[in-house]
Amino acid sequence: MEEEFSLHSSTDGASELAEKIAAAFGLKDAHTVLLGLMAGYDIKRREQGLIVYDGGKTAYLIKRFAVAKRVKGCTESTCRLYTANLNRFFTLLGKDPSQCSHTDVQAYIAKLIIDGKSKDYQSNIIRTLSSFYGWLTKEGLVNENIMLKIDSIRHKPLKKKSFTDMDVEKIRMACRTKRESALVEVLLSTGCRVFECAALTIEQCKGEDFQIIGKGEKTRTVFLNAKAQIAIEVYLKEREDKNPYLFPASVGAGTSACKMTPLKGGADWYRDPKQVSNDDHLDKSSIEAIVRKLGKRAGVENCHPHRFRRTCATFALRRGMDVTLVQMMLGHESLATTQRYLDIADEDLKNAHKRYVV
Repeated sequence: MEEEFSLHSSTDGASELAEKIAAAFGLKDAHTVLLGLMAGYDIKRREQGLIVYDGGKTAYLIKRFAVAKRVKGCTESTCRLYTANLNRFFTLLGKDPSQCSHTDVQAYIAKLIIDGKSKDYQSNIIRTLSSFYGWLTKEGLVNENIMLKIDSIRHKPLKKKSFTDMDVEKIRMACRTKRESALVEVLLSTGCRVFECAALTIEQCKGEDFQIIGKGEKTRTVFLNAKAQIAIEVYLKEREDKNPYLFPASVGAGTSACKMTPLKGGADWYRDPKQVSNDDHLDKSSIEAIVRKLGKRAGVENCHPHRFRRTCATFALRRGMDVTLVQMMLGHESLATTQRYLDIADEDLKNAHKRYVV
């Protein structure tokens, strides 16, 4: 804990501070002088820790919870989502966590239903509150875990489609720069999440496989196929900058005060080292924007980075990879999560039956 002193109510604090200052500077009789100078002031020791208390019991508990989740390994974005969900819930109720009951939670979910929120959103709120109250109970901060009386939301997850072979080829043909081609091939080959792809370095991508730190600070190995390796090699030949990242940001990215003037053609600005940031990479939203534009150009609907991840998994399974290996490749804790990613058509099932069932 770091010690600070603030002007508050304790004359003993003034004497203690005077002694410390005198001792620190080795000044004779300084204690008496300093105590005289501080006459009329009340001084109290203040302890400052990891959690900054800014008023309100609920806000303090939510901050403690977020720190606990971060220490456990949750990403910063996940912690922000938890915090936002909890703040909305307790702000609407006007109660602190110890005053809430399971009927308050039920009433809140009922309001979400009336407001037209999806079952996925409702389930996310229940998961957030369950995690929060589980932590409060474990820490002894509430007497009862009210979420034990709340049932999960029953709903059938929507089947999300991967790209078809035709979609992939259309997207490849729609690429106008070597950077876009490299991005597409890396997403298809590695199955990386968008934030994982954004943080890739050139050094990492020099071989067929490399390790990345993914969701929950977990390490896994991902792989570059021949198409991805060639696309990266061709793309890097156009780069003359010293930025260590595979997909660097532009100078002044994210600021309104500094707007770059791109090269003729616009999309290949990265070929000019003066326009490339020294040490920053594209962020999640920038990659999402690039992929959306590619999809629009290719005439492929619902084109976003996460769909490349689903496509990578589906293609791997169709070509014979065991589902548990697909799970390892994607970095999923649960096999059920991997199975939800897979876009297996009836024709795939029929072909598998012919191959494996006598």
